Amino acid sequence: MLSNLRRVSRVAFNKPCLQRQIVPHYRFSSTLFPNIKLGPKDPILGIQESFVADPNPNKVSLGVGAYRDDDGKPWILPSVRKAEQKLITSPDYNHEYYPIVGSAKLCVEAKRLMYGDDPSLDQMVAMQSLSGTGSLRVLFGFVKEQWQTATEFSELPPIYVPNQTWGNHRTIAAHAGLKSIDYPYYDPKTNALDFQNMIPFLKQVPKNSVVLFHAVAHNPTGIDPTQEQWKEICDVVSKRECTILFDSAYQGFASGDCVRDAFACRYFRNEGKIKNIMLAQSFAKNMGLYGQRVGVVSIDCNNKDEYDKVLSQIKMVARAMYSNPSTHGGKIAEMLLTDKELRKEWIESDIVTMSNRIIAMRKALREALENKMKSSISWKHITDQIGMFCFTGLNEQQCDKLMAEHSIYLTRNGRISIAGLNTKNVDRVATAIHEVTK
Repeated sequence: MLSNLRRVSRVAFNKPCLQRQIVPHYRFSSTLFPNIKLGPKDPILGIQESFVADPNPNKVSLGVGAYRDDDGKPWILPSVRKAEQKLITSPDYNHEYYPIVGSAKLCVEAKRLMYGDDPSLDQMVAMQSLSGTGSLRVLFGFVKEQWQTATEFSELPPIYVPNQTWGNHRTIAAHAGLKSIDYPYYDPKTNALDFQNMIPFLKQVPKNSVVLFHAVAHNPTGIDPTQEQWKEICDVVSKRECTILFDSAYQGFASGDCVRDAFACRYFRNEGKIKNIMLAQSFAKNMGLYGQRVGVVSIDCNNKDEYDKVLSQIKMVARAMYSNPSTHGGKIAEMLLTDKELRKEWIESDIVTMSNRIIAMRKALREALENKMKSSISWKHITDQIGMFCFTGLNEQQCDKLMAEHSIYLTRNGRISIAGLNTKNVDRVATAIHEVTK
């Protein structure tokens, strides 16, 4: 009986009519979308798809910006694991909606984490949002909706972004109905900050503009201004009276020190006296809460009346997009910032562990290229840069060779995620980079 069933199933499987075929099927006689075009693939996610499809057992993914441990595995921070355990075992834990503003305690502590303990922070509006992307979209949406009626300006401002920046900055701005303009930031000839061209450009930025800065660990270049350069930048934009927006995704993760990584934001607000400073904070990287989508958006206000009005308007933007932020992720982030023991573990141990491993991998890659491979190229910029990413200086053809011939995947602008390196693959990556650059 069983053999007969097997024989029947084999015959049925081999019948042409049962083989998987792609046959056009039309449900309607006409459609609303006859002219729709296929959207472009996301460059990072497209490369990751190629990585997954590659059968090479020694393939290396350096494209996605997510922390990995030395075994190449995702790492749940010990402080996060403890916070989560506390949450889910609490008899009061539930999955009810948050209010639109999310966790009030998280908002208060997020402001303090970035700006320090300052009573004037009570006049800074803060609202939990959907990580960095959601926070930026709320801010850009607020600008789009309120700028021409709430400010002295009759026209919408352009969003000035670095010439090399996170690709989603321009996309989010466009989605909100705002145009973006590049300002000089990265010099490909030196793999360094183009400060000599940045400053003259910023001196010409109109008052009716929003200038976006990466708070720390610039993505994708890993190149940050020095503290003295930040002071000069602050002086210039302060005189131009333009609006400043900081995007902060790597506080603490960059150097291992949350205070040090907050220098630019604190200086602009406290010493620079920049009014109505805007901030998009993400806790994806420094808390490892990637899929939980936890962030905080904040806007400095002049008085209580302005505070109430601004808060009401950003709530309306959020309400129309997603209504409520993540409860589970928000509660984890809140606990890490409010529980003394967990906060201490997060700041003094977990963040330092991630930061130190990234720094160690930068040193290992440079050492392998310069000392083991005897490369004729200077790779000093690898250790000069900071944070998760390194802008290697590789061109598109070299990147294509790394992927096609060595199964090492990276974005075609030469950006690599240092978090994808480990003690088991760093020499192989260095050898491949040497092969395509010699």
